[in-house]
Amino acid sequence: MQISEFSKQKIKSFFSFLNSQFAIRKPQLFKYLSLGQQKVLFFLAIFILAALYFRFYYHPLPFRSEEIVREFVVEVSGEVPNPGIYFFQNPPTLKEAIKKAGGLKENALLETNLSPEVLKTGTLITILKESNIKVKWGRMQANKLLVFSIPLDINRVSIEDLCLIPGIGESLARKIVAYRERRKGFRSIGELKNVKGIGENKWKAFKSSFMVKPLPQ
Repeated sequence: MQISEFSKQKIKSFFSFLNSQFAIRKPQLFKYLSLGQQKVLFFLAIFILAALYFRFYYHPLPFRSEEIVREFVVEVSGEVPNPGIYFFQNPPTLKEAIKKAGGLKENALLETNLSPEVLKTGTLITILKESNIKVKWGRMQANKLLVFSIPLDINRVSIEDLCLIPGIGESLARKIVAYRERRKGFRSIGELKNVKGIGENKWKAFKSSFMVKPLPQ
């Protein structure tokens, strides 16, 4: 709690005034009160003083909530010195992701120029060494995506991956995949409620675990 110099002066002046008045009237006031009553009166005065201060003088500093920083997760594997999962404050480019993993193992040129396009969270980059260095694009494994609260694509997830989500067993996973095949893909997450065995409560429990990317026609 921070108190401005102006507020400090005001409080000091108030106390000085209170002390002067109290010193004058103490004999007349306290001669009719017992020691216990005097204590009660003293604490009551302190309480009133504090209430007045917070009502008229105390102005708390504006609350500055911590900004929620969304981290972008990218996995780099293959021909790099330090393969692994890396975090970025902003969506990284392919060049930034490879640099984070230590660059290429050899001073070799990529078969294609490094794309300036930013990567989506959950992207898996695999650096392959064949006749030239190539980059293979993909998605991180479902168990890794779920660890980092990255939604799974409901139109591409497998039965085994569906079973990783709490509340979905093998039987329900098979029903979801069967519905997807019958309807040629989900158009929205809301369609999950059309699958037998998924009620409103169950859908609310795991809907955030999924996203929808339309299947190619």
